[in-house]
Amino acid sequence: MPRRTATMLASTLMLIALLCAGVFIPVPYSELSPGPTVNTLGDHGGEPVLQISGHKTYPASGNLNMTTVRVTSADYRMNLVEAVYGWLAHDTKVVPHDTLYPNGKTEEQSTQENAEEFSQSQESAKVAALTELGIPVKAWVIVSTVVKDSPAEGRLHAGDVIKAVDGAAVKEPTDVAKLVTKHKPGEDVVFTIVPAKEQAAAEKENRTATTTEKVTITTATSDDDNAKRAIVGISAGTDHTFPFTVDIKLADVGGPSAGLMFALGIYDKLTPGSLTGGKFVAGTGTIEDDGTVGPIGGIEMKTVGARDKGAQYFLTPADNCAAAARDTPSGLRLVKVKTMNDALDALKDIRSGNTADLPKCTTKG
Repeated sequence: MPRRTATMLASTLMLIALLCAGVFIPVPYSELSPGPTVNTLGDHGGEPVLQISGHKTYPASGNLNMTTVRVTSADYRMNLVEAVYGWLAHDTKVVPHDTLYPNGKTEEQSTQENAEEFSQSQESAKVAALTELGIPVKAWVIVSTVVKDSPAEGRLHAGDVIKAVDGAAVKEPTDVAKLVTKHKPGEDVVFTIVPAKEQAAAEKENRTATTTEKVTITTATSDDDNAKRAIVGISAGTDHTFPFTVDIKLADVGGPSAGLMFALGIYDKLTPGSLTGGKFVAGTGTIEDDGTVGPIGGIEMKTVGARDKGAQYFLTPADNCAAAARDTPSGLRLVKVKTMNDALDALKDIRSGNTADLPKCTTKG
């Protein structure tokens, strides 16, 4: 066999071997790609996304689409060929596996965390929308979670209303940690609570819960860097009672990033006229009870998904503006928002056609 032919054959075989190896060699990366985008004003799975009863609602037109990102599962092992393809593709993003699943987080843990964040985002969206409309919403501090094997396990339960700690009234979730950490580890702290079952019964009967209990818990030492900090092993949160029913029906979606679009959809259905003026508006962003809009992950994938569905405008959290502006899909206009009120002002300009002064996203923010 001629030397040139042998060399070419050897090179070809080597290339084939490398390609085959690339298919089987796993690499520590995961992939993000555009996920479904759903109109919060419309139907999904055969039923309205937003269902409101007990209050007058109004027809809404146009689109206020929430956007999502599709990610590979925690146990998926990407190979080298897939990673290279993802790096080169325009509509996907390859990131280190630990970015999405830190500290060995499992698929089940990730799903549970996303479900909890999604539920909280719905709650905050309702509060933000109703607050913007001047509709009162009752709020109180609750036990959100109880850490396994902590001093509070079996003593406090998720959903318990925390009225006071050591006799001091609790008005915000942060008050609980402040009052507990006044103690030294090993000291007793007294919680005044309304048990979760009593609170649920009171809400069902539309009355104020009056039955309270005092629960004494011996504090433990935090296992973080601050070894002197006293803890009981709970996280505190906020629960609400709404003056009418607002249900958000959207399965197979997780995370907190749809909060802004849910809030705008609720606002639109509770007010006459159309927020969008019939335009196709999409967006993303977490939302706090006070209407503050926060950043999210995967902004580049969300803008691609929105434009592919026909969006003309994209409501973009201010902290995501720089990343979104670096690679904005053709035909999509990014609108910078910091609060729900910013979004409402932008929608007013969009429906009136006065878009010249819409807040812009730039590569600097």
